[in-house]
Amino acid sequence: MPEDMALCDTPAKAAEYWNRHVVQNPSYNPDCECLAVLLLTTRRRVKGHYLVSIGTLDTVLVTPREVFRPAIVLVHNHPSGEPDPSPADMNITRELIRAGRLLRIEVFDHVIIGRPGHCSLKALGLFY
Repeated sequence: MPEDMALCDTPAKAAEYWNRHVVQNPSYNPDCECLAVLLLTTRRRVKGHYLVSIGTLDTVLVTPREVFRPAIVLVHNHPSGEPDPSPADMNITRELIRAGRLLRIEVFDHVIIGRPGHCSLKALGLFY
């Protein structure tokens, strides 16, 4: 039921969802950057997630066609534990936002998971 679905309307809730669910995926590798997509309802409830890409120690490869679904939050980890976005993180986020606009699909946020903590690219003002 929708009321039982996790609400994902803040970076902290996206990080909480990641820590409760994404890391349980059998394909998840904490020693590599992993990119997951949280699938949201129009009321920002999590319908599910999928692990889009498992990268290397410091890079995750992704293309927009692998990512987009309506109302999404991008979430990925940094194995180093440092949640600050890299230039590559900022570039792919801008590219995905532009592609989403063409498809009329909103990218709600891109949250980077560190140890401890997380970083929201939207909160940093990188969504424009």
